[in-house]
Amino acid sequence: MTGMGRRLLVTGASGFLGAHVARLATDRGWLVTGTSFSRPGLRLDLADGDAVRALLRKERPDAVIHTAYVKDVPQMYDVIVSGSQVLAGESSRLGARMVHVSSDVVFSGRAGRPYTEADPLDPITAYGEAKAFAERRVLAADPEAALVRTSLLLGGRGSPGPHEKQALEPDKEFWSDAVRCPIHVDDLAAALLEIVDNNHVGPLHVAGPEPLSRAALAELVRGAQVCARPAPRGVPLDARLDSSLARARLRTRIRGAREVLTGTR
Repeated sequence: MTGMGRRLLVTGASGFLGAHVARLATDRGWLVTGTSFSRPGLRLDLADGDAVRALLRKERPDAVIHTAYVKDVPQMYDVIVSGSQVLAGESSRLGARMVHVSSDVVFSGRAGRPYTEADPLDPITAYGEAKAFAERRVLAADPEAALVRTSLLLGGRGSPGPHEKQALEPDKEFWSDAVRCPIHVDDLAAALLEIVDNNHVGPLHVAGPEPLSRAALAELVRGAQVCARPAPRGVPLDARLDSSLARARLRTRIRGAREVLTGTR
């Protein structure tokens, strides 16, 4: 669906996902404002609640797609938890549709099966815990928000993402038993824009249909065997997401990693 001149705020627009969302939305007629923390453009520190409120009141977007995050820094909780809460609250006050991007690591990976939207959150990493808290805070601040849980992002041969670039590092080791559901960044971007215009509320799993270990994914990228070893303690081992609800509700087709990387299904 086209933007038809509506205003869209994309947080983290200098990041891998945010940049693709902003570009696709612009192509579809949205008037896009993209924020960044560290790169040129409209700088926004999500840990600064007053700055977040001021920006939304100035831009008055019709929708917000929240892709920004940080990892392994002291401000992680301020940015991911508090920042997301303020963003959701102000979006709700202004009547903007909020689509919050979350992660598969809100789960421990110990269920032994793909996780559904109804499964309780049980993170075992600091980042997963922050994303789980953020989900709760976002829905408390904006009960009409959509929470999109996703997995490892791929860019394909023409525009490799961070995981694909890592796979080409000659001496890097990859976990043989940590399974995720990689998704093409363009597919996720299209799904997020579609979710803006549907009435889904709460969590929705939007991940690739093909589960792969980190090592298997690296071998697909490299086209050769990689150095594989078991993941250390504290890593979610089986973070597969059941995306059947998204497949039923979305028109966007989500490709598997093999199709993305090799052109075969």
